[in-house]
Amino acid sequence: MSATITPVDAPGPDTAPTPAARLRRFARPGAALLSGFLLYLSFPPRPLWWLALPAFGLLGWTLGGRRLRAGFGLGYLAGLGFLLPLLVWTGEEVGAGPWLALAAVEALFVAAAGLGIAAVSRLPWWPFFAAGVWILAEGARARVPFGGFPWGKVAFGQADGLFLPLAAVGGTPVLGFAVALCGFGLYEACRRLRAHRATGTVPRGPLAAAALAVLLPVTGALAALPLVDDSAEDGTATVAAVQGNVPRLGLDFNSQRRAVLDNHVARTRELARAVKEGREPQPDFVLWPENSSDIDPYANADAADVIDGAVKAIGVPTVIGAVVTPETGKLRNTLIQWDPERGPVATYDKRHVQPFGEYIPMRSFVRIFNSNVDRVSRDFGAGTEVGVFDLAGTKVGLATCYEAAFDWAVRDTVTHGARLISVPSNNATFGRSEMTYQQLAMSRVRAVEHSRSVVVPVTSGVSAIIRPDGEIVSQTKMFTPDVLVEKVPLRSSQTPATRLGTLPEGLLAALAAAGLGWAGARAVRARRTPAA
Repeated sequence: MSATITPVDAPGPDTAPTPAARLRRFARPGAALLSGFLLYLSFPPRPLWWLALPAFGLLGWTLGGRRLRAGFGLGYLAGLGFLLPLLVWTGEEVGAGPWLALAAVEALFVAAAGLGIAAVSRLPWWPFFAAGVWILAEGARARVPFGGFPWGKVAFGQADGLFLPLAAVGGTPVLGFAVALCGFGLYEACRRLRAHRATGTVPRGPLAAAALAVLLPVTGALAALPLVDDSAEDGTATVAAVQGNVPRLGLDFNSQRRAVLDNHVARTRELARAVKEGREPQPDFVLWPENSSDIDPYANADAADVIDGAVKAIGVPTVIGAVVTPETGKLRNTLIQWDPERGPVATYDKRHVQPFGEYIPMRSFVRIFNSNVDRVSRDFGAGTEVGVFDLAGTKVGLATCYEAAFDWAVRDTVTHGARLISVPSNNATFGRSEMTYQQLAMSRVRAVEHSRSVVVPVTSGVSAIIRPDGEIVSQTKMFTPDVLVEKVPLRSSQTPATRLGTLPEGLLAALAAAGLGWAGARAVRARRTPAA
């Protein structure tokens, strides 16, 4: 008969884990949440763009060497840490349900990125593949479901950053790739240096990959600086942006008939008096915000009369934002070019209408969870034509509010001849949240991406005028009636980003696919190789 002797100090099967072991168990989930939150903190209105680098570095540590299932779960936590605070404004007036649902769904794309990054993390030169995977996930998020939701692209947090010139090279995908690559590269460099202290040796290949992952984005951004040009290639235009303000915040901002319209009419007439008295320069054209006419001027003669009077007073073409309500069919979120002599002469219907805001997909199903869907009693329809107005000889591209988040919606206007871009918006339904600052940062990135001045007239703030180098030359305060008048440069040359379109994004997606394919092939070979 034999007996097994257990040492006195050996832990038995029922021994509880030590506090240190418990902390180690939660280290990576906590780091995933923290990496997402750091990425959120890198976005406006905070000028902390550089926090995106430690965010990606920490994410690299969190996902490095993990199994695919763990990578998905940790990526989802990072997505929640990022998107829950970033998108809190979506529940400003409709409650927490839609906000939480949106963040939960969009975080799935970050989870997919986490799975992919975990898969490629064992490859040589993995930071390049990992950054490509991140951009692949962003590209998918910008397209599906319901036309996509690109809000929160890494590039949109970099309006004040070192890497901004890269937007002119390859648009938001190249800018976002550079930020992610540098963050992953910094982590890999730190990991290799730590290994050197422990072993006294560093493999040259991995160290070179880490160094290049950091140096390539930085030197690329510096090399791209000449593309950031705000010279007046085609002269200048004096533009006025009117912010009329709204009578109340929230979803009922336009419940008082004609109040929003009257506010914009009053500001425009004040501008006309200031011009006549020599206190302001005569603008070449005037831009009103999205929904600045809260009633349809085609269907309401009183609205058409007051608009016409204001436009005649200022004496230059004016762009009016209105909800057009045909007798049958869907509503239209429309911008109207109003001439002081001929009245309305051209229209642009918003091409990418906002799901669950301007139209309700799966209405009967969504109503189960939130009755606010019935506030949108009649869906908006999407336009099909690119928006470019000829305003006093200046071709002005139009991207209405939500459209500024979509690469194609802004680029189309430039390839159709726009020498200046306008992003009329209505942020009244989102109160004093960070939404307006996040959207303003998008317009600054677009200015550099396409080398165009960008004017952002907003109903309630923040309105701004931006030069082609991304600099804000004037802006309003939130919920304050105001008019901005500035002379801005006009440009017609196209940046590489404008000319290349989706090609850079496609190449980065191919890089991600190559890395994922390589990682998959290695995993298959490893399973087929018998253990020694």
